[in-house]
Amino acid sequence: MRKNAKALSPVVASIILIAVTVAVSIAVAAWMGALTVGFMGSSSLTVTDIDFSTPGSIVIQVKNSGTNDVTVQLVKVNNDNAAFVATGDPTIPSGLNEEFTITWPHAAGNPYKIDLYDNSGQVVGSYQATAN
Repeated sequence: MRKNAKALSPVVASIILIAVTVAVSIAVAAWMGALTVGFMGSSSLTVTDIDFSTPGSIVIQVKNSGTNDVTVQLVKVNNDNAAFVATGDPTIPSGLNEEFTITWPHAAGNPYKIDLYDNSGQVVGSYQATAN
């Protein structure tokens, strides 16, 4: 029998150690990513209906489709600030609906781009519609 026989060469042993280290770090990164998604959440509003039937105002129905509560701070129509009133609380819990009335002159056939901003200044909902 040989007294100096080695089971693995140093090169093969190094490659195996590197492969195990990379595999473990990928597993840890995936686990940490799954943890942080729950903490971050998302803020998003979906416009479900727009009504142009009242002269001088636009009624917007929105649903909070994100995971965080959203407080609407500002509404812009065609990139200009619009006066708006929420029929209820401007803070919309996740999964619930709200209605906003915007004071804005509109004419049939004209397109309008409506952006909803939260209290941090981020656009949380956007919609384009043509007045009827």
